[in-house]
Amino acid sequence: MPSNDARILLQAVVPTAVAGAIAAVISGVLAGGKGALGAVIGAVVVIAFMGLGQIVLQRTAKSLPQLFQAMGLMLYVAQLLLLLIFVAVFKDTTLFNPKAFAATLVAATVVWMAAQARAHMKAKIFYIDPDSAEDSEKSDKPEKSGSSS
Repeated sequence: MPSNDARILLQAVVPTAVAGAIAAVISGVLAGGKGALGAVIGAVVVIAFMGLGQIVLQRTAKSLPQLFQAMGLMLYVAQLLLLLIFVAVFKDTTLFNPKAFAATLVAATVVWMAAQARAHMKAKIFYIDPDSAEDSEKSDKPEKSGSSS
């Protein structure tokens, strides 16, 4: 994974993990141990889904750059639908507090998207390769041919 991609991924994971930890503390105070467990599971699910999605999107951008935007939109819709399915499946669980789980899923998703957007805005990613631009300028100039007299 190129350094820019890894940096952007890390800049999204860390704030999401911090938000998950804060949600776990708040849920633990409000709903006890099951609330804290629900918040931790919610944060882990968001980090796993969004992180894997980011990795898939980066690989798609390298192999099929013409599909990058469409793939990104489809990926985010699929991730949000999967998170909605997780909430629906675990709404009646007794393993953890489902309200803490759902609230953390929503909060962590919002934090992930905001952190990822911020990381992309702060990243210094070249839109063109400066070396290839210089090479093309040199090749565009016609070379002198024929007699020099």
